[in-house]
Amino acid sequence: MVYADREKAAPARLSRRAVVAALGAVGSGVLLGVSRAGTASAAAPGLDDPAKKEIAMKLVSSAENSSLDWKAQYKYIEDIGDGRGYTAGIIGFCSGTGDMLDLVQLYTDRKPGNVLAKYLPALRRVNGTDSHAGLDPNYPGDWRRAAQDTAFQQAQNDERDRVYFNPAVARGKADGLRALGQFIYYDALVMHGDGDDPTSFRNIRKRALRSAQPPAQGGNETTYLNAFLDARVWAMKQEEAHSDTSRVDTEQRVFLRKGNLDLNTPLDWKVYGDSYHIG
Repeated sequence: MVYADREKAAPARLSRRAVVAALGAVGSGVLLGVSRAGTASAAAPGLDDPAKKEIAMKLVSSAENSSLDWKAQYKYIEDIGDGRGYTAGIIGFCSGTGDMLDLVQLYTDRKPGNVLAKYLPALRRVNGTDSHAGLDPNYPGDWRRAAQDTAFQQAQNDERDRVYFNPAVARGKADGLRALGQFIYYDALVMHGDGDDPTSFRNIRKRALRSAQPPAQGGNETTYLNAFLDARVWAMKQEEAHSDTSRVDTEQRVFLRKGNLDLNTPLDWKVYGDSYHIG
């Protein structure tokens, strides 16, 4: 597994983690501005359909872990040298940016005395830094041990959904987008977060809206998604770590050019030069 390829957009983590604590309310659509008017077509399942969600997890894992086996990433942990301390788990929780702290706190709330609970004071201290103080040398091994616990796996799933997946799907449905558009939103939210900086998800969307309207506002879905991906590529190119835009160019645009708005299989794509297939 090529972890060097794991989320090449690492500098964006600070902006996305800055809003983690506030995102508990996004299920109602408040923070992402989700309107209850204008919903995606009910003719085909959305990204929250279990089969479509599994596809979404594999697509993101292909970009972040060079693997379709996203469930193998529960145990993943390393410092990738991006200034955010340890990066770990299925969505890249970071010790330096708050969401790893939130995850371990959730796990401990559900299962007091777990193998990671003793690291909570250290995680609070290193939050906002790349320090390993109080974590080394045993934290990585304990993380991998915790990852064998289904309760910890579920906590990772739940934090992923609360902070990234559910808000992206809600916003996509409100914009009248089908499964592909909802996935395009999800991947952008994972990488860029929903902070106030120009390259955040909400500002990528605002940039797209300058040139196209989503279906919920009377626009053409393909035209709008192309505008959103143009804005996404612009955002990625603002930082050197984002400069490889293949997860857009040779993945998402491939599906869009084929008119696969419902994200139906089979799917064939490339990320960072590696080829993938879902039958």
